[in-house]
Amino acid sequence: MINVTCAIVYFDDKILVTQRSEKMKLPLKWEFPGGKLEGNESEIDCIKREIKEEINIEIDIVKKLSDSIFDYGTFQIKLIPFIGNYVSGTIKLAEHSEYRLLDMFELSNLDWAEADKPIVEKLLKLAL
Repeated sequence: MINVTCAIVYFDDKILVTQRSEKMKLPLKWEFPGGKLEGNESEIDCIKREIKEEINIEIDIVKKLSDSIFDYGTFQIKLIPFIGNYVSGTIKLAEHSEYRLLDMFELSNLDWAEADKPIVEKLLKLAL
């Protein structure tokens, strides 16, 4: 089981989403940015570090959502989602091919990585 944090980052009323590059596992799928938990790192330290490394921005964590576990066949992922707010920095993608800032209702239009789909559904229900 791979423990991975991800962040639903709000830029005012828009949500940051990222597209995986062609070189990554699950190429060109959309996801909430984040990455693998390392060693004795806390989940919050991990997501803040990953967002800084991958996206080049600082975020404040607002809330943790329930985990999403998905079996991709060759590996299992436990996705640990957080809601956060943009604080500072300029978006510069280190690994992803593209990013978008979307309204909540636009999220369902993307081709999501399987582990992220339950998180998208949860967000849409929260928005109702």
